[in-house]
Formats: sequence, structure tokens, C-alpha cells
Amino acid sequence: MCKSALHNFLQDLPKCEHHLHIEGSLSPALLFQLAETNKITLPSADDASFASVAALQSRYERFTSLDDFLHYYYIGMSVLLTQGDFESLAYEYFSHAHKDGVHHAEIFFDPQAHTARGVSYSTVVEGLVAAQRRAEQDFGLTSKLILCFLRHLPAAEANTTYAEAASLGHFSNGTVAGIGLDSSEVGFPPELFREVYASAKEAGIRRTAHAGEEGDTTYIEKALDICNVERIDHGVRLVEDQALLERVAKNQTLVTVCPLSNVQLRVVTKVAELPIRKFLDEGIRFSINSDDPAYFGGYILDNYCAVQDAFGLSINEWKYIAKSAIEGSWCDAARKDVLLQKVEEYVSKF
Repeated sequence: MCKSALHNFLQDLPKCEHHLHIEGSLSPALLFQLAETNKITLPSADDASFASVAALQSRYERFTSLDDFLHYYYIGMSVLLTQGDFESLAYEYFSHAHKDGVHHAEIFFDPQAHTARGVSYSTVVEGLVAAQRRAEQDFGLTSKLILCFLRHLPAAEANTTYAEAASLGHFSNGTVAGIGLDSSEVGFPPELFREVYASAKEAGIRRTAHAGEEGDTTYIEKALDICNVERIDHGVRLVEDQALLERVAKNQTLVTVCPLSNVQLRVVTKVAELPIRKFLDEGIRFSINSDDPAYFGGYILDNYCAVQDAFGLSINEWKYIAKSAIEGSWCDAARKDVLLQKVEEYVSKF
């Protein structure tokens, strides 16, 4: 919870989230529940972290690196088998997001991590779509799906996954709004995936990629120049290249910042080291997000509060962040207008 007097303001400030891995919202409680239901044996004999919900939650608080986190992330996924599992997973996230003031969410999913386990692509998507429909009906929360490719796997496999989604009409009918690139960053530069990104651009599919989290600024530059991305996910190392920073500001490219994640994975040692103030001063369009909230100890409101506690932002600065998040979203113009009006009306009360 925020230490700042602005906590109540932040609680209900209308929010958009763009950097949320739905598999990373798998709470330890739901993980153990699905493991029991699906008769999945967790590796408790080899790893005491899986002895209980509490032990696993405790382990999540001391990741040493991105790869350390990913080890547990992929084990967690093993309990997701049925359409109902994916619906439960996503609806749990939407319920929490709604309580945190999220009005629109654009969520990543990793189909390759599931198809490699024998879970069909359609099973994953149908479960997520069912949760999306429930969330819009129950909470008025709109959402989009972003299909992410696992960069540590061969690019040919990304092409195959992309082709399957396209063959089912998931891009053309709006089931999936765009593509992304995640998993281990260093050693897997954006140019490896130039072919699938070129195809997506030609088809008018939205494009983003993780860049500048652990990788240097060349990962950001190549994502922009070679993959023609419209967003940069993480992007905290952008400040190491002033020319690139100014380019991103000029083009109003959205940067999706994940404060608590960056601390947990040792990208920075504390939230105050993030370039939030620099981004504001330079006119960078950015949003604040939770990344993998079940693993990193905080959903979106926790991240807003952490930023406020570290930087002491003004109401006008939060208004800028909230509006930037809406303007950088991939919802249609009518939905953006509704959300922008909500922000204006809300801020006018303070």
C-alpha cells in the first residue's frame, strides 16, 4: 500500500495495463489447486519450494535473475491443461485488475509453452477468450490478447505458431490483436524474428517486443528498425542512448515499464533507480504495469504505489501517465475516447 497521501487517488485512477503475462498471474494457490485437479506432480522432492503454497510464495520473493524466475514460471505452467484452466487463470487476473482500477488490459500469452506440452493452441485461446467475455460482462473491463513468441526457441517455431493463429483467423477477426517477443533476452536479438514480424506488419497486425530489460540499447534499436515494433516492453535501458530516447519520444512509442519486476529480477536494486523522472522530463509515452504479478509480489496498483513512494509524483503527472497508457493502447478510437473522458472526469475531482 502507498505510503503517500495519494493512495486513494491512485486506487481509483482509471488504468490500462499493457505488460501482463497471463501465465505470470498464476497465483500459488491456484497453481496447487490445478495441480491437484489435473493430477500433476510438482517437484517437491527436489525443490522444497513446492512443499506448500507459503513456501512457494516465499521462494518467489528471492529470484536472482530472469532465468531463475523463468525456471519457476515454466514449472507453474505445467498445471494448465484444459480450457477451463486457462479461463480460471485469466478470470483470476481480471478480478484482481478490476479491484485495482484497470478498465482495459492487453495481455500476453505464450502458446509455444503450452503446445510443447501437448496442449493445443485452440484450448489456450478459447479459455482466455471465455474469461475476457466474463470480465467485460461482469466488470466492464475490455481486453486484447497479444500472442508472444518465446525468443529462446528457434524462429522457425515462431513462424509455425504465427501461421496456426493466422489460419484460424485469429488476427483477422480480432481474437488476437498483436504479436510480442518475450523470454530470455540476452543472446536472442530481435533480428532472429524479422521474418514473422515482417509478415505481421504486412498483414496490419500490431507489434511489440521485450527489449532493453537485460539487453542493451541495441536490442531496442533493432526491435524498432528490424521488427518495426510499435511498442517497447520494459525499455528501461533506453536512457543509455540519448538519441534513441529522443527518437522514441518524438514518435510517441509506448514504453511499458514494470517497476516491481525490475527490482525482483535485479535489473535495478530499487524502484527509485528506474528512469521514471527522465521519461517524464523527456516526454516519453509510458505505462506502468505488473508483468508477472503472482511471481513479483504486486499487481498494477502495487506498482503505481511503488512509483509514487519512490518519486512523489503530482496529480498532473499521474494524469499524463494515465492518458499516455490509454493513447498507447490498441483498443479502438471510441473506447479510447471513453477512457480518456473517465480520466478527465476523475482527475477533475482532485
